[in-house]
Amino acid sequence: MINFVPDVPRWKQVATVMRARIADGTYPPRTRVPSVLGLAGEFGVAVATAQKVHKALRDEGLIYTEPGLGSFVSLPLPSDQSSS
Repeated sequence: MINFVPDVPRWKQVATVMRARIADGTYPPRTRVPSVLGLAGEFGVAVATAQKVHKALRDEGLIYTEPGLGSFVSLPLPSDQSSS
C-alpha cells in the first residue's frame, strides 16, 4: 500500500505508481500487470478505483487487455518517428 495524499484522487496516485513501474521495467513489455482485483487488493482501493486506473493506462497506450487473458504492458513506440 501507499500513503495517499488527501487532495489527489486515489486512482491518479495508483496510476502514477503503475506508470513508474512500467517505466522502470518492473513490468516489462508484454508482461501481465495486476488485474483490477489485484490492484484493489494491493493498494487497498475500491474495485471502481482500480478500474479507473486500468482505463487510464489503456487510454494512454501503456497497457492493452486481451479478453480472458488479462492486461499486459504495451510495446514501446519508437522514440523518433520523424526521421524518415
